[in-house]
Amino acid sequence: MKILQVITSLLTGGAETLVVNLVSRFRAMGDEVDVCLFNGVETPLMERLRRENPGIRIWKLGKGFYNPLYVVKLARIMRRYDIVHTHNSSPQLFVAIASVLCSVELCSTEHNTSNRKRGWKWYAPVESWMYGRYGHVICISKVAEEKLREYMGGAWMDESSKLYHRISTIDNGVDVAAFHASEPLPADVTGRQKGDFVVTMVAGFREAKDQDTLVRAIAMLPSQYKLWLVGDGVRMATVRALVEELGVEGRVRFWGLRTDVPRVLKSSDVVCMASHWEGLSLSNIEGMSAGKPFMASDVNGLREVTKGWGVLFPESDAKAVADELPRFHDDAGYYRTVADKCWERAQQFDIAKTAKRYQQVYTAMRENDTTLHER
Repeated sequence: MKILQVITSLLTGGAETLVVNLVSRFRAMGDEVDVCLFNGVETPLMERLRRENPGIRIWKLGKGFYNPLYVVKLARIMRRYDIVHTHNSSPQLFVAIASVLCSVELCSTEHNTSNRKRGWKWYAPVESWMYGRYGHVICISKVAEEKLREYMGGAWMDESSKLYHRISTIDNGVDVAAFHASEPLPADVTGRQKGDFVVTMVAGFREAKDQDTLVRAIAMLPSQYKLWLVGDGVRMATVRALVEELGVEGRVRFWGLRTDVPRVLKSSDVVCMASHWEGLSLSNIEGMSAGKPFMASDVNGLREVTKGWGVLFPESDAKAVADELPRFHDDAGYYRTVADKCWERAQQFDIAKTAKRYQQVYTAMRENDTTLHER
């Protein structure tokens, strides 16, 4: 099969990482897979994509996300492929429009349980038309599927309808074995000092993420507690300003974009994800795969993976985070118990299983099979 993955960019994020992971698996299975980017800025993740997939074609449309000229460019590119698979909002819409100009099977992955556009009542007819152009929509968690069906309503919630069977859930996955087997970074790279207790969050600095809560939590704790923030994005300056305001500049490290995230996690003591909402967070699974205790805010997309395995805390509750971290620091037995449970949970989300399910969707789409949701 000739497959094109279309996404906004390859900056650090769950959707971006999933695309890179899937491309390598699909190509290993014998498929011809390329990537199309709305914003073609060079990133460490793009370097990794090229390194792991010699000969891959990376189409770069420009440097923005909502350029109408992309529709024409997309139509010319899309007709070369059997399946065009979109990720994130602008590719979803622009590919749907471009599909009017060419004949190709469309698939999309819904990476979140919520977004701002679902609050725009005037936009609902646009999204209804858009999703109708897709042969299948994959949601990365059951909650994401439920939220999408509720938003779409009508035939999308009627099990007797063909539209109902165009949506299914495939859990996100990561290369759990690779994360677990990674070696920590040397101290001269991390800057860790004897006695440091490091909490790490891997996430883009954007609206859905809540690095602020972890900064506030660290400010409540003794000086040996340190925070590492991996990622980049529009809110980084805001978080940096908060770090300065709270006087913890020497205790919070901004790592930027990294290709060695498994080693950064292995060098940490606790992995934490503070978000306002998620789809099904890859950082959640990656943190658990590293063999470290994992903490997360009690919100959709994090709750599903973490509850009963890691530790949940109320959304935006810095005091709850600050109360929990010393328990991991002081109680080795508790630390090991939670870490072991997190590793056990992570193994249920291996990328090989995810890739196989995606391929089943592609095959069924080409065969016009409508029973995907029942598999």
